[in-house]
Amino acid sequence: MPMGSKARTAWNAANYTQIKIYADPELAAGFKARCAADEVSMASVLSQAMADYCKRIPDKKKADKKSEPDYSTKGRRRTATQRLAKQLEKIRDAEERYRDSMPENLQSSVAYENADQTAAALDDALEALSEAFQ
Repeated sequence: MPMGSKARTAWNAANYTQIKIYADPELAAGFKARCAADEVSMASVLSQAMADYCKRIPDKKKADKKSEPDYSTKGRRRTATQRLAKQLEKIRDAEERYRDSMPENLQSSVAYENADQTAAALDDALEALSEAFQ
């Protein structure tokens, strides 16, 4: 059963947000004619364009948490490398504290040797990062 005009207006008002735009008259006329020729609603084309655009341009809050980092410039790569180096330094320092806090009777153990090797590997990684942006 088709919806009446009042019912459709009420349903649309409750379920959609109206967006008003100003467009060049020739562009608007061409858009309207193309939609009519393709037998699609103008609203569906514009809604799809908005959805596509929102996928391409992530929300800033979500971008901070989930999106891939932006390495598009040397400065941004340098900043990311510096952040990574700080994290590696924290891990290396924690590993060294762990190694150094072992009792004397465990300083010849596998755990001590592993901690020592891990700290050395982290030092090597930090050196490689610093050489990348000298």
